[in-house]
Amino acid sequence: MEQLVFELAPPEPPSFGNFVEGGNGEVVARLGAVARGDAADTSILLWGAAGGGRSHLLRAAVAASTRPAVYVATPSELPNEPVEGPALVAVDDVDTADTKAQGRLFTLFNRLQESGGCLVTSASAPAARLRLRDDLRTRLGSGLVYEVVPLSDLDKPEALFRYARARGFRLGEDVIRYLLAHGRRDMGTLVRVLGALDRHSLAAKRAITVPMLRQWLQRDLPWRGE
Repeated sequence: MEQLVFELAPPEPPSFGNFVEGGNGEVVARLGAVARGDAADTSILLWGAAGGGRSHLLRAAVAASTRPAVYVATPSELPNEPVEGPALVAVDDVDTADTKAQGRLFTLFNRLQESGGCLVTSASAPAARLRLRDDLRTRLGSGLVYEVVPLSDLDKPEALFRYARARGFRLGEDVIRYLLAHGRRDMGTLVRVLGALDRHSLAAKRAITVPMLRQWLQRDLPWRGE
């Protein structure tokens, strides 16, 4: 089922609306305020374990931004050209930056500070534990720092139920149990499946049930083989 889930559930563009926040409500609210221009923060560092949603949140902030914004997947992809104006720049995995990229990050941080822009970064550890040059590490830790906490398995059923309700459809407990019992249990995959299920149920004009889910998967098995 795992491979089939990926084929049937193409990812939606990351947004705050399709991020199941769990215990990350404060960071979602703050990033939303920064994206809308309702907060004057110039530096935010998100850290946490892989799979917790750091990249999703960075991309969501860029997508929601009311000012020029760019998402950079890795520090090695930082442009050499200086960023002008009060932009929002999101840089993922800053802890992987080599010497050259650290220099560009340092310059970018200072330019955004001067122009009233905002640098949003992510890393696998808090600023004090990052293996970066001291002046860059100090700057990244000088602004807001949030730990992005992955949902526990115990929290996922309620989170999925609330996510479905926010999208305007209902999920029975049996459907949620079925989803959690098959394939991957990370929230990124589960949200993709819910989005695909929602689209399918609307097209079929049927409520989402376990039999409908099983039928949906079985129907597409031949296509999977292609």
